[in-house]
Amino acid sequence: GVKESHQMAIFRIIAAILHLGNLEIKADREDDVCSIPSEDKHLNNFCSLLGVEQSQMQHWLCHRK
Repeated sequence: GVKESHQMAIFRIIAAILHLGNLEIKADREDDVCSIPSEDKHLNNFCSLLGVEQSQMQHWLCHRK
């Protein structure tokens, strides 16, 4: 009973969440800092599926504030 347009939106969100789970976050234990490589294909897919800026997601996934 769910419209096809709503189904596609749900599938897009689920796909984005699955890509987010595959991100490779690199931690530097000495400085307590982490980073995500710019060329990470899962980050690119996540951002394109949700329509968000890659640089912003890279930043906010690695910073608490």
